[in-house]
Amino acid sequence: MENDSLSLDEIVRCVNAKAAEYCALSDRIWAMPELAFEEHRSVAEHIAMLEREGFRITTNIGGIATAFVAEFGEGNPIIGILGEYDALPDLAQVAGATKPEPSIAGGPGHGCGHNLLGSGSALAAVALKDALAAEGIKGRVRYYGCPAEENMGGKAYMARAGAFDDLDAAFCWHPGALNEVVTKSTNAAIGVRFSFTGRAAHAACNPHLGRSALDAVELMNVGVNYMREHMPSDARVHYAITNTGGEAPNVVQAYAESAYLVRSPDLQDAERVFARVKKIAEGAALMTETSVNVQITAGYSNILTNNALQDVMYENMRRVGPPAFDKADYEFAKELRKTALTDEDVLASVATRDIALKDKILHDSLLPLGTDTFDMGSTDVGDVSWVVPTAQCYTACFAIGTPFHTWQLVTQGNLPAAHKGMILAAKVMASTAADCIRNPDIITRAKAEFKQQTGGRPYHCPIPFDVMPSDLRGKAL
Repeated sequence: MENDSLSLDEIVRCVNAKAAEYCALSDRIWAMPELAFEEHRSVAEHIAMLEREGFRITTNIGGIATAFVAEFGEGNPIIGILGEYDALPDLAQVAGATKPEPSIAGGPGHGCGHNLLGSGSALAAVALKDALAAEGIKGRVRYYGCPAEENMGGKAYMARAGAFDDLDAAFCWHPGALNEVVTKSTNAAIGVRFSFTGRAAHAACNPHLGRSALDAVELMNVGVNYMREHMPSDARVHYAITNTGGEAPNVVQAYAESAYLVRSPDLQDAERVFARVKKIAEGAALMTETSVNVQITAGYSNILTNNALQDVMYENMRRVGPPAFDKADYEFAKELRKTALTDEDVLASVATRDIALKDKILHDSLLPLGTDTFDMGSTDVGDVSWVVPTAQCYTACFAIGTPFHTWQLVTQGNLPAAHKGMILAAKVMASTAADCIRNPDIITRAKAEFKQQTGGRPYHCPIPFDVMPSDLRGKAL
């Protein structure tokens, strides 16, 4: 339709007009990586940019110091665009290097591209606001500053607090190596820490006086491993021993900890498996005459996909077109592929997709809609999708074969190719949101689909109401 074309043209113009400012924001966030719930400087940078654009800022969402909402406009519909900005530990890396070269020994780094994610979403919100103002169309635009996606499920805390309840639609994206609209559901997940407390004793002279917390951790692991045969085949249980109680073998260890992550395609199933894991922990404590404290540290709901929104997003991505990578982009990606990425990395990244992608260096096209149906990973976008119709996309910011959560991704995070993928994402999200505002029937169809999918089942937060981020200092998975 002619009006849709004009709307897209206006969105593209608005994104291009401010793209350089938000690429610079992304680079500043890349250079100040902050871990989950500690993203204070990153939040300040985002708020400063959005206040300058006239957005109204509400901080401390859900009692979280690094969660905020920036809103512009009046009336309905209300469109949410989700941003993130947290980094990962031990991934500090010099930009543009083709070998591991930590910029700060042991420092954090943006190994999942969230510097791009938050900045690209902010650019989309600003461009949408500008385009609606230029066309005289009413509606409210909200940018959600979402902390701690990595390991802690920040959006689940925000959803628990009702932050998304009055939205009509939500959009987000993630930096990746391929251009696609996400049609995949994900695993729900529950992160939990088991802390065992016993009684110390001299292991040679008075072992009978000791009660070993380390024995309890080991017995729990044995019990869970026996459980694996008898749990649903699509469930996953991962664990790590995070505190062995010390290094001296002649001491009965009085304290020990393990962290578990329980996954399943549906949250209710994940909670059922978790309940069994918890019973095994209690059994291990009983066998060793220790006590166990169970602390949920994270929770993620499975994603509810929404075809009505995905179709519109795909059409906009097709019309905008893939990033226009240049010779320098390809040359760096080729060098990275040659020196730092294995054939296994490349094949893993294109598995279940077009096998011809393994011969590409950068993705300069668009994957067909509906290529995949399930992603074994987990994300707190799932919690938003259980509250409001939600759609998301990936755009090509990195060389094909780049593994997430690695130095290879960090090294590309502030390069021109990454900026080009970020700008594409901003155009796709803003134009899709604009279509929803201009054509209320899209939202009506999205809400009808959402109602059918949920079957009236309300959002259930996997994180208990009595758990707050302040309770989890040093306990991230």
